[in-house]
Amino acid sequence: MQEILKSRRQKIGQSIKDNSLVIILSGVAPVTTGDQFYEYTPHRNFFYLTNIDRPKMAYVMKKLNGVVEDYLFIEQVSELEEKWSGKRLTKEEAQENSGIKNIMTSTELHLTLGRWLLNEEVEQAYFDLERGSYEHGDTVQISFAKELQRQYPFLQLKNIYPQLTKLRLIKSEAEITNIRTAIDKTRIGIERMMKASKPGLLEYQLEAHYNFAIKTEGVKKTSFHTIAASGPNATILHYENNDQVCQDGDLILFDLGCEWNNYCSDISRTFPVNGKFNPRQREVYQAVLDVQEAVIAMIKPGVTFEELNHFAKASLATACQKLGLIEKEEDVVNYYYHNIGHYLGLNTHDVGGRGGTLQPGMVITVEPGLYIAEEGIGIRIEDDILVTDKGSENLSAEIIKSVAEIEAFMA
Repeated sequence: MQEILKSRRQKIGQSIKDNSLVIILSGVAPVTTGDQFYEYTPHRNFFYLTNIDRPKMAYVMKKLNGVVEDYLFIEQVSELEEKWSGKRLTKEEAQENSGIKNIMTSTELHLTLGRWLLNEEVEQAYFDLERGSYEHGDTVQISFAKELQRQYPFLQLKNIYPQLTKLRLIKSEAEITNIRTAIDKTRIGIERMMKASKPGLLEYQLEAHYNFAIKTEGVKKTSFHTIAASGPNATILHYENNDQVCQDGDLILFDLGCEWNNYCSDISRTFPVNGKFNPRQREVYQAVLDVQEAVIAMIKPGVTFEELNHFAKASLATACQKLGLIEKEEDVVNYYYHNIGHYLGLNTHDVGGRGGTLQPGMVITVEPGLYIAEEGIGIRIEDDILVTDKGSENLSAEIIKSVAEIEAFMA
């Protein structure tokens, strides 16, 4: 792992200008209320470069006169605080995990940066300046960058996010192994839910079977808030309440995943609450499944997301015409109103956006759906696909999804 991390950092070092710093913070868990905090999750690019999953740390790269050096500033607390909240990472452990030799304490960060900025020829500092949208508040990274520039107005701020995005799009074998493991744990959870499903359960009760199964398998976190949408709730794309009774004769749509070593799975499955599709449900389900399989068959290096989206939308429009839902192709937007997929990795919606040309080593989702509000039918089927040299591999192929498989498993 150290060699992989070293290679990533070397590529970043080659991409930045001379007389520069790269500063990436691990982040902190924000306060919810009182003395309670949200669950901590590491800043993904900090983890990507260091393999460390701890708050209140900083990775710094210094490039002066063509010489690149890496530094890791780690949290240091008193023995009393460790008695309250657990042991912290030692310098030796940090060095072993990251392969970085220069380990300092986080209390030294500001003094060290000040010394470099005042006494050495540092001209610019690169930060991860990603912002989800204009309305989003400043991230920890952006706030730190602004404060550093306020203290040292001559400092030019640069954005390292595009370089990191380019690296993270192509997954290493170790990363793919983590995603495979997350997917397999998800499979176990889905099978547990399918066995437990019956009319009269609340959506969150069925979701609880998933949570129990994956935690029993050693999973610490889901990769996003689980969607458990039965009946007409499944026509709401990001339904979140998960609190309605699962009725006999309804379908239930699950969009869920989990993390393994911070790498995510993202799977959608739709199955009948009582274990048996009715004829109309079977007809609509098979239409969605046929489109999904056709899109997956298209995936290979050189294909663009735009091509996948266009094909999926046209295919679902044809399906809607056959199902008697629409007459004009453009009216498919009444029943299908999202993209066919996204990149997957350290984030569920991973770096790279929703466009671009596929290359070997990318992992994407394929998730067509039809949402028929007037019939109370919502169906989405989602798998995680690895782009290979010759085509693709469905990493979630072991999670059953055909009508026959689902009915046989739930019988």
